[in-house]
Amino acid sequence: MAGTTAVGAPVERREGRAKVTGTARYAAEYHPPGRAHAWPVPATVARGHVTGIDSTAALAMPGVLAVLTHENAPRLGEADDPTLLLLQNPSVPHRGWFVALVVGESPEAARAGAVAVRVEYDVEEHDVTLTDTHPGAYVPEEANGGYPARTEHGDPEAAFGSSAVRVDVDYRVPPLHNHPMEPHASTAHWDGDRLTVQTSSQGSSVVQTVLAGLFDLPPEQVTVRAEHVGGGFGSKGTPRPDVVLAALAARLTGRPVTVALHRRLMPATVGHRAPTLHRVRLGASADGHLTSVVHEVVTHTSRVKEFVEQAATPARVMYTAPNSRTLHRVAALDVPTPSWMRAPGEAPGMYALESAMDELAGELGMDPVELRVVNEPGSEPDSGRPFSSRHLVECLREGARRFDWSGRDPRPGSRTEGPLLVGSGVAAATYPVLVQPCTATAQALPDGSFVVRVNAADIGTGARTVLAQIAADALGAPLARVRTEVGSSELPRASVAGGSSGTASWGWAVHDACAQLVERLAERPGPLPEEVVTVRADTTGRADAESPWARHAFGAHFAEVAVDTVTGETRVRRLLGVFAAGHILNSRTARSQFVGGMTMGLGMALTEGSTMDAAFGDFVESDLASYHVPAHADVPDIEAHWIDEDDPHLNPMGSKGIGEIGIVGTAAAIGNAVHHATGVRVRELPLTPDRVLAALAGRTGRSTGVG
Repeated sequence: MAGTTAVGAPVERREGRAKVTGTARYAAEYHPPGRAHAWPVPATVARGHVTGIDSTAALAMPGVLAVLTHENAPRLGEADDPTLLLLQNPSVPHRGWFVALVVGESPEAARAGAVAVRVEYDVEEHDVTLTDTHPGAYVPEEANGGYPARTEHGDPEAAFGSSAVRVDVDYRVPPLHNHPMEPHASTAHWDGDRLTVQTSSQGSSVVQTVLAGLFDLPPEQVTVRAEHVGGGFGSKGTPRPDVVLAALAARLTGRPVTVALHRRLMPATVGHRAPTLHRVRLGASADGHLTSVVHEVVTHTSRVKEFVEQAATPARVMYTAPNSRTLHRVAALDVPTPSWMRAPGEAPGMYALESAMDELAGELGMDPVELRVVNEPGSEPDSGRPFSSRHLVECLREGARRFDWSGRDPRPGSRTEGPLLVGSGVAAATYPVLVQPCTATAQALPDGSFVVRVNAADIGTGARTVLAQIAADALGAPLARVRTEVGSSELPRASVAGGSSGTASWGWAVHDACAQLVERLAERPGPLPEEVVTVRADTTGRADAESPWARHAFGAHFAEVAVDTVTGETRVRRLLGVFAAGHILNSRTARSQFVGGMTMGLGMALTEGSTMDAAFGDFVESDLASYHVPAHADVPDIEAHWIDEDDPHLNPMGSKGIGEIGIVGTAAAIGNAVHHATGVRVRELPLTPDRVLAALAGRTGRSTGVG
């Protein structure tokens, strides 16, 4: 077979036409015969117990079929995730917890029925307010991802106290919501004791396992399909209430049932990025070398399930310092359970660390790029392991060249255009290389074409296209002769699309299956036989083997902003990112991922933020009318570039994950640019006009959050 170079090419998404023409079907768009619809009833108290549910009025309404409550819902088995044990008892751990489910002939009938359900509660005192001095805050055993909650090297307190130059600053990142374009939805159907589910998920293999446990079924009796998924950003990385409720309702009614969550229900039920309160202390010598790095974080979790945002972990990777400490503390409150959101830990953590580095550069009178360069480590600071590859300095240098950083006047507030103050800022980015075991099959068909099967999840990233490119190169075949099948638990088992690990995990198994198929075919002289030749690969024991290398992707962000001194409005004029993430497998889809992440970082910096109402225990910003994601007018012509890395310590493709690093550091670069434009520092996100105006008004003095 002739060699090909499909990997790296800007190949268009294979499912693109189906999506833009409306023929690609999502979870709520399947119409099995007799399908009903269900609408959940959320709790209206922040903590307590249900003492009574009156469904009489709801059941009397036209089109209402059933009302499920904790009194009549099918019983569920054990679950590692207690957020899925729905309608099993009268407890209400937080506002928005589902206490009933109404099934109707149509979505309208189910929704109207849900409004008619009357619920009475025994209300208990609640606490939803996070502070850095919360008396219930504790140091957990570990943070999300299995990271230790605390690390310490040397004597950071003494080193900080004796440092020639010091910064001691606090930053606040509010709760953030994932809000994928497609809300969470599932359609469930029972055929005897066989359950089939169409769901919007980042990993249908995991959904299959969880549903099998909840309904006491062998996994092979549960089929989960997620062929097309309209985004997730982490919120669909684990099963959510929609899939469990759909299966419960279908079991009770004996009909297929669709549950599609209204967007206003999502903040309380599908996870969120927990708020993080940061204290960062950096000590340095007069020439800019760090002597002490301390990053301490306080966050919240729910009383249902512990989830600790690992926001201090980037400080263990980024810069060399002989003395350091990172610490996570968490308070269990009466709030919805937080979960994964794009770059959990790194996104808020690097905002704080990179903002503090900018403040240190100001105290030193040193260029912010050069401060980062002089503190470049030779090995991973926390573990001492050598980096498999690290080209952060190259990203900073290339970004500075493209951005014309050398032409920047370093003096804050030095550039004006009428009422506008213009400034620029820089921040670094990092994200760990993660990979999971995976299985895949490759088939050679008699017509000379090939089929690759793996239960990958294409959540809009172009996964099925990139996997076809990997397969084509491994097979030495034209890309057009390779077909990929993804998105079903009937396919070889695969890991979730999360932690920027999807393509690395699935691609490794696909590459191995195709390479083995080539060997198998080479043993057969002459043309292909009439029968199909199939090879299966499993990367267990290799993909999950502990590596002696510290493996991370790195990047650099540069931003230019204009701040209106009359309105307080901040506009990003330019946003440029340069990344080092191994070999790029598809330049078109990679650029889309980088730009998408940077856009999300822009929202984190300027518009996105949620408020937990202390009295009602609810997120105030519960829909896209109040939770402001960037619109087209907010986003400039974003540039994304990369440095190709040849890293032999990753996977057969030499690739690193790219889905999350784009958001990491963007908010800090924009915040640093706002400081350069105005001369004031706003240390609480988002940088909304009211906060910026207050900062501008206080330029002659000091006020909370402004330096």
